[in-house]
Amino acid sequence: MVGVAAAILLAPYSGPELQERMRTRAQGLIEEGRRAAAARRAELQAQLEAFKAGTPVVVEAE
Repeated sequence: MVGVAAAILLAPYSGPELQERMRTRAQGLIEEGRRAAAARRAELQAQLEAFKAGTPVVVEAE
């Protein structure tokens, strides 16, 4: 948070330009999170289906 506040105060951008840059960055992060969640959901779904079929499921620790 401190870094974000410093960036806002020291940024060489106008208010509207800075807001647009921040909005774009936030949208990118949200989309990245959605893609990661979808990938994880697919992994878990595959593990669940394997478990239901009686296949041994190997879960890797992260």
